[in-house]
Amino acid sequence: MIEQIDFHIEALESMKKYPKELFYTGDVTLLQRRKVSIVGSRKPNQYARDMTYRLVQKLTQADICIVSGGAIGIDAIAHKSAGSRNTIMVAATGLDKRYPSINKNLIKDIEENGLVLSQFKPSSLSTKYNFVLRNELVVALGEVLIVSYAELDSGTMRSVAYAQQMGKQIYVLPHRIGDSEGTNRLLADKKAEAIYDIDDFVDGFTHCYQKNSLEVTPFLAFCAANPSYEEALKIFPSEIFEAELQGLIEIKNAKVYLL
Repeated sequence: MIEQIDFHIEALESMKKYPKELFYTGDVTLLQRRKVSIVGSRKPNQYARDMTYRLVQKLTQADICIVSGGAIGIDAIAHKSAGSRNTIMVAATGLDKRYPSINKNLIKDIEENGLVLSQFKPSSLSTKYNFVLRNELVVALGEVLIVSYAELDSGTMRSVAYAQQMGKQIYVLPHRIGDSEGTNRLLADKKAEAIYDIDDFVDGFTHCYQKNSLEVTPFLAFCAANPSYEEALKIFPSEIFEAELQGLIEIKNAKVYLL
């Protein structure tokens, strides 16, 4: 069933304009988890396919939710590797359509187990401008942007431009000369960091879950998404007071932050 988001999503404040409407199908609690956006070419090489699969699996094992755009190529690989319960797809059409049709079974699976979002009313068709808006929303939702493979002057590189405007860290897979010239240019210009070791990258990205070797509890994982104090109090009434006394969290502007 298609429903409309009726709450504020802080991550989307980084967009040029906060979406006037946002429709969804699926599990909106995924928005409360830590998220990484992954984008790339519709025609990546085999190396990019394999490394994206491995990287996404490691991230989801660390309880990171994967955000992508549902297109063929890198997007579809990211969604499939994450598993439908660990992924958010951002659509460029109304949610009564499953586009591209080649991914209709994948999209249906995400609708039933994950989350599909769209800025467009039901019955809206895909247009060039819709994809631009879709890409901006994909980038805004993630803490960082990972680019697996990109040619120069591609749609993927326009997503990179959004990440730069939003001040988000950009990571890329290293490629041979002549392959993925877009990401190679980002590295040459020192506008992105390369992921040379997947385990090291995931460990570094998830380190903020750990405080003095404390076990990563569902409560701490929940707080990592900076929920409202009201939400946290409703779901974890006893844990929130104990964590505040222990100095693990801070309540600021009616939101919860890990320290």
